[in-house]
Amino acid sequence: MRELRDIDGLHPRDLTQRQRLLVLFVVGLGLVVLFYTVVYNWGMQTLENRPQSIFRSFQTVVETMTTTGFGADAPWATPVMNVLMVSIQVTGVIIGFVTLRVLVIPLFERTPLDLSDRLTTKNDHVVIAEYQHDTELLLDELEELDIDYVLIESDEEDAKRLSDDGYQAIHGDPEERADLDRATIERASLLITDAGDETASIVLTALEANEDLRVISFTESTRRKAALAEVGVDRSVAPHALIGQRLAEKAATPVTVPDRTDGDEVDVREILVRRNSPLHGVKVRDSPVVNHPNLTLVAGWFDGELHLPPSPDDELTPNTVLVVAGPRSEIDEITDEIAGVRSRRIETPSQLVVAGFGEGGTAAVDALPADVSVTTVDQSEERSPDVVGDVTEPETLREAGIEDASALVVTVGNDSAALMTIAIARSLSSDVEILARVTDSDKTRAAFRAGADYVLSIQQVSARLVAAEVHGEQVMSPTNQIRLIRADAAPFAGESLEDARRNTERGWTVIGVSRGGTVHTDERTSIETDDEVIIAGSDDAIQEFERTVPSS
Repeated sequence: MRELRDIDGLHPRDLTQRQRLLVLFVVGLGLVVLFYTVVYNWGMQTLENRPQSIFRSFQTVVETMTTTGFGADAPWATPVMNVLMVSIQVTGVIIGFVTLRVLVIPLFERTPLDLSDRLTTKNDHVVIAEYQHDTELLLDELEELDIDYVLIESDEEDAKRLSDDGYQAIHGDPEERADLDRATIERASLLITDAGDETASIVLTALEANEDLRVISFTESTRRKAALAEVGVDRSVAPHALIGQRLAEKAATPVTVPDRTDGDEVDVREILVRRNSPLHGVKVRDSPVVNHPNLTLVAGWFDGELHLPPSPDDELTPNTVLVVAGPRSEIDEITDEIAGVRSRRIETPSQLVVAGFGEGGTAAVDALPADVSVTTVDQSEERSPDVVGDVTEPETLREAGIEDASALVVTVGNDSAALMTIAIARSLSSDVEILARVTDSDKTRAAFRAGADYVLSIQQVSARLVAAEVHGEQVMSPTNQIRLIRADAAPFAGESLEDARRNTERGWTVIGVSRGGTVHTDERTSIETDDEVIIAGSDDAIQEFERTVPSS
C-alpha cells in the first residue's frame, strides 16, 4: 500500500465527494444549532422573562433536537416559544434521519460502494482508461510527481482494492460515456489507454466529450500505429518494440558520439556497470569518473531512466549505464574499473544473438547497424528466425553462436523463459554481455542473479513513459541525442574547466578546450579567449546553449 499523504495543509480540492459532504453536514449542523441557541436565548429573556446564560440555552436546544428532554426550562407560557420548541424537535428528527441515511447506513450496508465519492476535485488531469501492466507502479509514479489522475478499472475487485489503498480509481467501462464523465473527462488534459481491441472505441467516445484531449495509447504491435492515429491517438507506444530497440542500441553502439580533432579524439561513450563491478552501491559523487580530472560525467541511465546530469546522490547499481565524455584513451583506461570486466571492444561487435524474434526481437534487429552480424533465435518457424529452437536449451544457443558472441539480447515471451535463457547463456559464456527484457519489475533482480548485465522491465518502462508525457521526463531516449559541439570560448575566458563544469542544472557541460590543435580536458586547465570549448549535452540543452550563451 502506498504511503498516505500528510493531511496538514489539506486544500478543499483534495477532499473526496464523501469528505466534502461530511464537512458540509457538520458545518450546516453547527449553524442550525447556533441559530436555535441564539433565538431560544432571546425568547427566554424577552418573551418568557426568564433570562439565562447562552450555555444553558445551548444545552436545552441540544436536548430538544436529540429528543432526550427539555431540562428545567419547561413549560413555556408564550405560544411563540412553544412553536419554537416544536420546530427544534422536528428539525432534530429530520437531521437524525439524514445522518442515518447519508452517513451511518452507507458504512454498514453491503451494497457496492460508489468509488466516485472518493475522488478529489479534478481539473487538467490524466484519465487512465484501463491499464494492463502493473497498475500500482504507474499510479505511484504519477503520485510521486504530484500529477492528478483518475483510473477507470473494469474489474470491480481491482478497482475496489486500488481505491481502498488510497488511489484515485473507479469501477467502470471506459467505452461508456457515463463512466468517462464520472472521471470528469471533459476537464482532463490527457487520456491514456491500454485496452487492446477496445482502444478505438474508448478514444472516440472520450474525444466526443473533450475534443482537445491529448491521447496516448499502449499497443502490442507497431503495426497498429497508423490505424490508431486515424481515430485520434496522438502517440502510440509499443513497449516491447521500444525496449527491444533500446537493448540493441546498447549492445551494438558502445561509442555514440565521436568528435575528431587533429589527432586527438574526444568521445562520448556509455559504460555499463556490470553485475560483478566492485562499484555497486557507490554514489556518483564518489565514482572514479567524477573524480577523474580529464573525464566528464554527462549523463547516466538508472534502470532505464536518463538522468541528465546524474545527481551526486545517485547510486551505481548493476543496471546503471554512465555516459562519459573525454579522450578515448582515458575512457578506455577507466572502463575496466567501472564496468567490472575487461574493456569492451570499441569497434562494432562482431556477433550479436537475439533470443526471441517477436515484436521486441524484430525491433532490436531493425535498430542494429547494417554491418553488425546478428543471429536470431525463435521457437516459431513462422517468424523466420536464423535458428529455430528453444532458447532455454543449451544446444540451441550453441547453434546460434553464443560462445563467440559479444552480446545476447533476450526478448522472449515470458519471464520464466527469459531467466532460464540468461542462466544458460551465462553458463556457456562468461564474457558475453547479456541484455534482457522482463515483464514484471519484480523479476529484475532475479535476472541479475541469473547473470544479466542490463535489464529493462516493461512495467517500469511503461510507467515512466507516462511520466515522460505528463511531466516532461526523459525516458528511454536514445543516447545519440547527446551531442558534442564546438563553441567560442570567450564567455568562459578566465575560468578553469572545473569552474565551467560546476553548474549541473543546465543540462549541458564543458568537457574540454581545443587549443592549437590539441584538446585539453584536465579540470585545472584555464580557458583562454582564443580557445574553442567542446560542449556536451542533450539536443534540447545544446539548443538552449546556442540561444543563451553569447559568442564573440
